[in-house]
Amino acid sequence: QVQLVESGGGLVQAGDSLRLPCAASGLTFGSYVMGWFRQAPGKEREFVAAGTWSGLSTYYADSVKGRFTISRDNAKNTVYLQVSSLKPEDTAVYYCAADYYSAARLMGKSEYAHWGQGTQVTVSS
Repeated sequence: QVQLVESGGGLVQAGDSLRLPCAASGLTFGSYVMGWFRQAPGKEREFVAAGTWSGLSTYYADSVKGRFTISRDNAKNTVYLQVSSLKPEDTAVYYCAADYYSAARLMGKSEYAHWGQGTQVTVSS
């Protein structure tokens, strides 16, 4: 059974940084792509970033490119989303997702089967 548990969210000021861990279990790690999505109040869920467990391939939404970085710690079975230079418009619930690799999933253009419960990030101006 796949389980994804996000943490690390909080209330921060504009310009601050956070690191959001996603602890994963029940995956065949080498075959999976890990994605990060976010949903702001009253808005649809949007793709933020994704990466393969090998770390060889990553992909970012234009809105976060250069500010967010996805990485992983294989020994801890954990994927991280480093969010930097935060803006009030980054306020959202951030979700970790996992599924078997496809180019479409890496680019956030295909559904993911497994989701975490989300972690709230609130950025004040």
